Amino acid sequence: MRTQISGKQIDIGESLQSHVSAQLDETVGKYAGRPTDANVVFSKSGFEYTCEAVVHLSTGLNVSAKAAAPEIYAAFDAANEKMDKQLRRYKRRLKDHHKERVTPVELMAAGSYILAPSEDDEDGAGETDANGWAPVIVAEMETHIPSLSVGEAVMQMELAHASVLVFRNEKHGQINVVHKRDDGNIGWIDPQVTR
Repeated sequence: MRTQISGKQIDIGESLQSHVSAQLDETVGKYAGRPTDANVVFSKSGFEYTCEAVVHLSTGLNVSAKAAAPEIYAAFDAANEKMDKQLRRYKRRLKDHHKERVTPVELMAAGSYILAPSEDDEDGAGETDANGWAPVIVAEMETHIPSLSVGEAVMQMELAHASVLVFRNEKHGQINVVHKRDDGNIGWIDPQVTR
């Protein structure tokens, strides 16, 4: 597994890098057959270190965990423990997902935009909607939309700790959305199905 370990405005020593690589390999190796790569980022806020870890599995699913602690090793160990717990909880489903899927998850490129919260468009640039409002684009990035079954999409959303996931439904190829509802249930939006 390729592991990229970096720090945001902090130095990461060789000892920490070898500890992270060894522990992450052991944790992910127990549950997922072929992880492809991992990205671990450390940052410091006040007196606390934060560790964010994302592991990309060969099937196209991602697992992420985030933790904070007063010491950098403890921050990683807490994040690694969270990842271990997630993978243990989903072990059977991950193995079933791996057996059913002979090819990796297909990804479709898409644009992702961050819009400013203000409705005041001072310079008048940009497209306007029916109400004459032109959102200000703060950031523009590329993202990928996976082609998954609904069950895989729910599992991916939970593994990534996301509140919403946009995916292409493998059943009919249309864009679908799964999201966490305020009542604790999971909602599924499928434009293909009308009642």
